[in-house]
This record gives sequence, C-alpha cells and structure tokens, in this order.
Amino acid sequence: MTLEDYKIILRDRLNEKRYYHSLCVADEARRLAEKYGADADKMYLAGLLHDVTKNISDDEQLQTFEKFDIMLSVTEKASPQIWHAMSGALYVKHVLGLNDDEVVSAIRYHTTGKADMTLEQKIVFVADLTSADRNYPDIKEIRAAADRSLD
Repeated sequence: MTLEDYKIILRDRLNEKRYYHSLCVADEARRLAEKYGADADKMYLAGLLHDVTKNISDDEQLQTFEKFDIMLSVTEKASPQIWHAMSGALYVKHVLGLNDDEVVSAIRYHTTGKADMTLEQKIVFVADLTSADRNYPDIKEIRAAADRSLD
C-alpha cells in the first residue's frame, strides 16, 4: 500500500479532527525520526496510523480483542481510552497486513508507553504528545524538552 492508500483508509475511519491530528503526528514523528536517527518514512507511517481505531466503538474494540484472543488486564479493562492503541496495532498488523514490528509496536505503546521503550516507540509517543495540533498549557516547554531528549 502507498501512503495515499493509508490516508484514504484513515479518511473513511476517522472524523475530521482525528484525521488532521494523525497527519500532524505523522509530520512530527518524521521530524523527530530525522533528529534522533530513526527511519523517517517508517515513523511517518506509524504516526499516520497511530489512531486508526480511535473512532470505533468500545464494543468494536472489545470484539477485536476477542477475535485475536487478547485478554485485557484489570487496569486495561477499566481504561477504554487506551484501547485504541492496542486495537490499532492489531488492525494495522492483521487487517492492513503491515508486518513491521517497529511500526506496530510504536502504535501499540503510543498512549501508555512502557519500560525500556525503543527509539521508534518513543518517537510516536512523543510525537502524539507534541504534534502541531496540540495546544494545552506548557506545550512549548514540552516541545523544547522533546528537542533535547526523547527521554
């Protein structure tokens, strides 16, 4: 698939605000990848697809977990706001057929992070936090910190 193919899929699956956010995260992921030495094209793709299941219902996400035999922990069950990262990784891998572990795992951990994150995981996590569409208090300071270190 081409980037344009992925964008068409996203336009069909996401509302306008979320689609714009995905484009912003993709741009920021590319910028951070170039700065920190990761594959910029791969990180653009991960940023683009990171919220691919964000606009589906909780029931659809639960069905996705069931289909792929994913057992949610007690904490995960109580946190539906993070389900899209898990279901998104499954969707990208199993439905879109993208078998790139760096992209899939970056999508999987873009909301929660985890111990010992890879460079690629950090890039998408930080890009989601600092993308151009974000405008919460202290965003300038957070962006400046991201330019110093992904840690």
